[in-house]
Amino acid sequence: MSDPVFIRACRGESVGHVPVWFMRQAGRSLPEYRALRGSGSILEAIADPQLACEVTLQPVRRYGVDAAILFSDIVVPYHAIGFGVDVVPGRGPVIAQPFRESRDLARLRDLTVEDIAHVTATVDLVVAHLASTDTPLIGFAGAPFTVASYLVEGAPTRDFAVIKSLMHSDPALFDQLLDRLVPITIAFLRAQVAHGARALQLFDSWAGSLTRDEYRRFALPATQRVFEGVADLGVPTILFGVGTGELLTLMRTAGSDVLGIDWHVDLDEGRRRAAKAVQGNLDPARCLGGVELGVSAAREVLSRAGTEGGYIFNLGHGVLPSTDPAVLEAVVRVVHEEGLAGVQ
Repeated sequence: MSDPVFIRACRGESVGHVPVWFMRQAGRSLPEYRALRGSGSILEAIADPQLACEVTLQPVRRYGVDAAILFSDIVVPYHAIGFGVDVVPGRGPVIAQPFRESRDLARLRDLTVEDIAHVTATVDLVVAHLASTDTPLIGFAGAPFTVASYLVEGAPTRDFAVIKSLMHSDPALFDQLLDRLVPITIAFLRAQVAHGARALQLFDSWAGSLTRDEYRRFALPATQRVFEGVADLGVPTILFGVGTGELLTLMRTAGSDVLGIDWHVDLDEGRRRAAKAVQGNLDPARCLGGVELGVSAAREVLSRAGTEGGYIFNLGHGVLPSTDPAVLEAVVRVVHEEGLAGVQ
């Protein structure tokens, strides 16, 4: 039995149609999600395997996407080890006591399988539901630099002043911080694959805040170690960041099989810089103007994708909450019907 189309595309193989999935495909844009979740905490929802499984499956049923992605969050491992993380609606991850000095390293203990039993239970349920389909589950984690940004800043930021001050004023402490984050990240990813995830995505969402020299010195080595730590699992891996067009030639050396391309760089140029399989890169805002405009934008991306294999259609970042699901349904249809990259 051949591998699913998404897995084949990750490996640069020929496909029957261009695969598509959407970052944040499960979530607030879906009325069925809002009805199920209500106004409770997202961390509480993630801790409920039955609920988290249903949320993971909702976009697969509605859109007919070629991969599911686990309903979780990049801060889940750090909440699980008691670092003091919450996810505040409308704001994002907030740290009660941000990382500031060497004694905070002790708060980053090893992640155990017991810590994330709720996550692996969700993976078990999702994989069981998907067993009769050709739809793989993507597991994921936050890349060390992006996680460090949250832990040090204490909340989402636009200027990254605190994390950059730490990087440059005390690089040894910053290195120690990432040395603690790497094994936690690897453990989280390996646990998801052990329970049936068939691909992994590493979100380095804030890598685009770095210069090339900063990325090379402060982010890339830890990212490489994460991919080395899962290389024996035999599943495709994806590395994604926002605003990383100028970093792609460095990111391609991190060790992933696929590079995610955001919308700030044209896809054909992104493919040239990546020099490997790519994923992307429709601007999420282009899906807010209705079906006709969304489909037109998808066709623009497909035209830049070309015909070479190793391509997965996605947005250049996550689905925006106000997106009409009908737009994404139409985008999936046009990608499946008109995409040419790797199709034989």
